[in-house]
Amino acid sequence: MAFFEANFYSESLGLQTTVNVIMPQRHTDGQIGVEGKAGNAEYKCLYLLHGLSDDHSIWLRRTSIERYADEYGICVVMPFGGKSFYTDMKYGEQFYTYISEELPRLMYEFFGISQKRENNFIAGLSMGGYGALKIGLKNPEKYAACAGLSSVADIRSWTKGCPDLMASVFGANPQVPDSEDLFCIAENADKNALKPRVYMGVGTEDFLYEDNVRLRDKFQTLGFDYTYRESSGTHCWTFWDEYIQYVMNWMFNEK
Repeated sequence: MAFFEANFYSESLGLQTTVNVIMPQRHTDGQIGVEGKAGNAEYKCLYLLHGLSDDHSIWLRRTSIERYADEYGICVVMPFGGKSFYTDMKYGEQFYTYISEELPRLMYEFFGISQKRENNFIAGLSMGGYGALKIGLKNPEKYAACAGLSSVADIRSWTKGCPDLMASVFGANPQVPDSEDLFCIAENADKNALKPRVYMGVGTEDFLYEDNVRLRDKFQTLGFDYTYRESSGTHCWTFWDEYIQYVMNWMFNEK
């Protein structure tokens, strides 16, 4: 595998930003301890989103994501999302537009990463789990599957509990529109003939557990190819390092 840190100007954000990219390497003769699966076809790509307190470097620092990606011969793109909840913020940058539209175009421009739906996937944890589910469900023509781990599943409940934090996202006395609420987004996405596969995972001791269960119940009433998994665990990297492996097996092992 090859690792790149790309620094560039984003028109959507109006500023310089950074993205970490892991790419398969086809020729690695003599490399010790690694058996990669890079093929000759277009690579599949996982866009991997971070949580509220973190940045584009955190998945590499807290998990073995490069080693996991090597097992499947896939690309992994890890962008910076600030505290935006991957939304076009009321008082801030346009992170939804950046992640869903501009970033895939730039990854094709810089690295030749495929733009085909069947080759693109998105996942994240906590704030990034909310972002991955939202972006995947609202853009079914771009992503074959989306996954949220320990997601901020009920953004309205979260916003009521953290109004000062969310004021920059949704404005003063923040009100969350239906277009940003995962329950409403799922209902609207269910009306589309084209739907991404959906995965949710959460720990039973996670403070977001109940919200994730309610979102699980919503998905179970809808017509998605939907997978849910829970086990003992809290809102921590021990859980996410384990569960990102389940996500990748679910995404990239052919049915």
